[in-house]
Amino acid sequence: MFENLVEILKANPRKIVYPEGTDARILEAAARLKKDGFLTPVLIGNVDEVKAAAAKGGFDIDGLEILDPATYPEMDKFVDDFVALRKGKATPEDARAMLLKSNYFGTMLVKEGLADSLLGGATYSTADTVRPALQLVKTKKGSNLVSSCFILARGDEMIAMGDCAINISYEDKKDKDGNVVLTAAQQVAEVAVETARTAKVFGIDPKIAMLSFSTKGSGKGPGPELMRNATAIVKETHPELACDGEMQFDAAVSPVVGQLKFPGSPVAGYANTFIFPEIQSGNIGYKIAQRLGGYMAFGPILQGLNAPINDLSRGCNAEEVYLMSIITAALV
Repeated sequence: MFENLVEILKANPRKIVYPEGTDARILEAAARLKKDGFLTPVLIGNVDEVKAAAAKGGFDIDGLEILDPATYPEMDKFVDDFVALRKGKATPEDARAMLLKSNYFGTMLVKEGLADSLLGGATYSTADTVRPALQLVKTKKGSNLVSSCFILARGDEMIAMGDCAINISYEDKKDKDGNVVLTAAQQVAEVAVETARTAKVFGIDPKIAMLSFSTKGSGKGPGPELMRNATAIVKETHPELACDGEMQFDAAVSPVVGQLKFPGSPVAGYANTFIFPEIQSGNIGYKIAQRLGGYMAFGPILQGLNAPINDLSRGCNAEEVYLMSIITAALV
């Protein structure tokens, strides 16, 4: 998997920015990337503090760009652009205060085209990584929400799961007059399409199972109905995608069970891309696959943004930072 992504980066030089430039795990990964030479790290923080942290850990970061928001020469331009992007929701004073925070400053570097991607979350929460991205980089044209995907690998086998990290649940979105402007099913369908696109980057030919406790109408309730309706939307809007549901997990992965419960389905029994009805089952599902199934889990990979901005677990190690850096930059 990673050999293919590295080849992409060798052919397309890219910069990745790290808001947490003094973190030892970030510095170890950045030093390794510097040595490998296929991706250019940019570290954010006080220059002396970053260099001191690198020296303490024995990490060679000589020559890497270190940017300090407090002394950045183009900060006035960043402030003006921030105010314009927030459209009256931030004064210049507010903007400057926010941009002195490394998560906002790093996101602004991506927005301004001075870096291609961002990887944060070693010390920041997921919300502190996603919020600046939504406010500054924003969702890409045609996207209505940000979602996440995990890529799970075991030997030569890879599968994709979404959304396991961002959207707590799906409810109809309404305007101020109470009119529905985006249904819950449309949101789930968008997650499915975006997860399929992410899967393709990793060489997965997506066969999408819309998961539920019900298979093809065997169960009743809002959960199965949500996934049934979302399946219909995906089939209508993206007929090129192999997508079926709603279905139980055993029907999704076992050819015998799948064709018994969902006869004739091109997905049932052969699924490799799994869409969950809400975050709780998604988060539990990928962790079961990771801890009991022996899969390595890479993510969360954020989907729907105008640029690749990804979130680390605060319990990550340097190897995970290194690998997520490759994933993030290759998604540009």
